[in-house]
Amino acid sequence: MTRYAATGAALATAIAFSVSAFAEPAAPNYPKTIGEGEGALNVVAWEGYAEDAWVKPFEKETGCKVNRKYAGSSDEMVALMRQGGGAEYDLVSASGDASLRLILGGNVQPIDVKLIPDFENFVPDLKAPPHNTLKGVHYGLSYEWGPNVLLYNTDKIKTAPTSWAALYDAQYKGKISVPDNPIQIADAALYLSKKDPSLGITDPYELNAKQLDAVVALLKTQRPLVKKYWALASDEIELFKNGDAVIGAAWPYQTNTLKADGVKVEDTIPAEGATGWADSWMLSAKSKHVNCAYKFMAYVSTPDVQAQQAIYFGETPANLKACEAMDKAEAGSCAKYHLDKAATYIKQIKFWKTPQQTCADGKNDCTSYTTWQQKWQEIKG
Repeated sequence: MTRYAATGAALATAIAFSVSAFAEPAAPNYPKTIGEGEGALNVVAWEGYAEDAWVKPFEKETGCKVNRKYAGSSDEMVALMRQGGGAEYDLVSASGDASLRLILGGNVQPIDVKLIPDFENFVPDLKAPPHNTLKGVHYGLSYEWGPNVLLYNTDKIKTAPTSWAALYDAQYKGKISVPDNPIQIADAALYLSKKDPSLGITDPYELNAKQLDAVVALLKTQRPLVKKYWALASDEIELFKNGDAVIGAAWPYQTNTLKADGVKVEDTIPAEGATGWADSWMLSAKSKHVNCAYKFMAYVSTPDVQAQQAIYFGETPANLKACEAMDKAEAGSCAKYHLDKAATYIKQIKFWKTPQQTCADGKNDCTSYTTWQQKWQEIKG
């Protein structure tokens, strides 16, 4: 399971092109109703987002056979949704650092949320968030969300760390693992925004050149301490199982998996806060299976499926009514993943978004994602 893996030079070229080569957002072309399924649905998803436990019942119910392509990173998702003229895949489970690129590139089409019965039960902040809604037009349907956490081995680290500073601490040299992803720059920026307020960092995804240089300098000091930059969640899981890592940046999924395997770990959201993901199902502008796509989006928005997904992965549903289903499947899981207090919990997370040269205030002195990609390679050497 991964949100980060790279897939070679050809993809890297496509990614670099994709950041700057914006077209125009697709215009709405809503179906009047959800018609009979076309018999197939081609999906690009994170591993764990199209499991047989809920996909097989969907296929039986609708006759739409789901063909899954698991992507290793947001960059790969963007490239896949654009390849072959953009008609190879119908749906993508895009995170916030990919969704804007897909919208502005004209790769995804607006979604009529009125055709999704459970939309009215969504967390209010996820009904029209900026990462999937542009000028009031819904280009994505919110799905699951969660924080990036600080994971640590409780046998080796007796006192729970309270700051992301632990990931830059020389005492853990050779025992640290962090994601191999340019968006990791935002995690370091969030930490520096509290450690050094004089830098003036107010948004970890909006960094001017001076701020970015400071973050890059910090990450270069971390480089000799890192055992491995992980691309797959399973890579980090193995590092912790083998004792090769004792602390690292992770998702709740790693924590859940390691605990289930008897490894003594815990995770925490440090005092500086956390970055995180808010994923959306997005419909290709050139989808050949629109009815099946709408049927799928409606199905995975139901409380039972949202609950299954949340517990399996270790994240929080968009549908507030999933709370009861979560507790029925695993006692206390609604509170464990904060769905019972979603309105306040969601404000603690700085969700991924694509860095752009134009800042939110209209200034043009922010650094673009292309620059972040270049800096990330520089950091890793």
